[in-house]
Amino acid sequence: MDDEPELRTRDWLPRTAALILGTLALASAFIAAYVGALHKPDPRDVPVAVVTSDQQAQAVMSAVRARTDTIKPVGYDSRDAASDGLTDRSVYAVLSSAPAGGLTLATASAGAPAATELVTGVFTEAARQAGMPLEVTDDVPVSADDPRGLVPFYLAVGVVLGGYLASTALGISLGTSPRDLRRAGLRIATLAVHAILLGVIGAILVGPVLGVFPDQVATVAVVGALAAFAAGMVAAAVQGWLGLLGTGIVILLLVVLGNPGSGGIYAPEFLPPFLRGMHRWNVPGLATDLFKSAIYFDWRGGGWALTGLLVWVVAGLAGLLTATMFRARRRPKAGRHAVERD
Repeated sequence: MDDEPELRTRDWLPRTAALILGTLALASAFIAAYVGALHKPDPRDVPVAVVTSDQQAQAVMSAVRARTDTIKPVGYDSRDAASDGLTDRSVYAVLSSAPAGGLTLATASAGAPAATELVTGVFTEAARQAGMPLEVTDDVPVSADDPRGLVPFYLAVGVVLGGYLASTALGISLGTSPRDLRRAGLRIATLAVHAILLGVIGAILVGPVLGVFPDQVATVAVVGALAAFAAGMVAAAVQGWLGLLGTGIVILLLVVLGNPGSGGIYAPEFLPPFLRGMHRWNVPGLATDLFKSAIYFDWRGGGWALTGLLVWVVAGLAGLLTATMFRARRRPKAGRHAVERD
């Protein structure tokens, strides 16, 4: 009897110590990722379009590039092709010669206001030094109720957070791995319904309630539901295979690295090199890109983000179902071993 408290201590102490150390590691990673990525943006190779046959614009672009690597020229064969690059978010601006003389700089602040401000400042100074007038236009402006262009990012953060929290809640209450395929199907259905509800609620909040995107309720609801479901399925799959450890990995990928690497607060070109490409594969970045494309650019340039989220959904479904089948096969064997030991 005297050994029982010691046995109980040996049972809970390692698990508790591991959880505390895990939370310390995640919190430390959170601080390092957010402060490291956002404390001092260092823009580099911000893409700006220029028509290859436009000698005047090419000359100014070459002069800028010779002074700084902040701007990266992207050549197009025609003005129409360059404009398409602007509206599909391949570039942040288009520099061209004005018919009446001087230069024009067409921007799309909805893509990334900070990048637009940077590009405008660089070419305003370059035009001044070249002694040319510069006319700046904003072909795709941000909403007056979203002047910093951050609402799509915060929408993405909210629905992704809701998706993985729903999966985590189900894992805590019902177990991280469903006992059989029927229960796995119920969990998937629950996450799907939750995602749809969250997408609709988010759309109503930023639409009729807050008035940011009142004409985009259906669009925001669809994108929000897809992003929430993708996050929920990724979390369910990882937790199904790794249990409680999987929750920590999900937080690391979707929050600690996913949010600063999403390109939502700053354009990807403003981030440290190891985070710049993350928005093209991580769920928060894909969700942010798809929200921007759907809300501001009539879905142009959103193909990659849509495909990426669908791939994550399929991968999550496959991961959860295979984890369920693997665990189900192991449970009878564990039961037989227990009987033999008895």
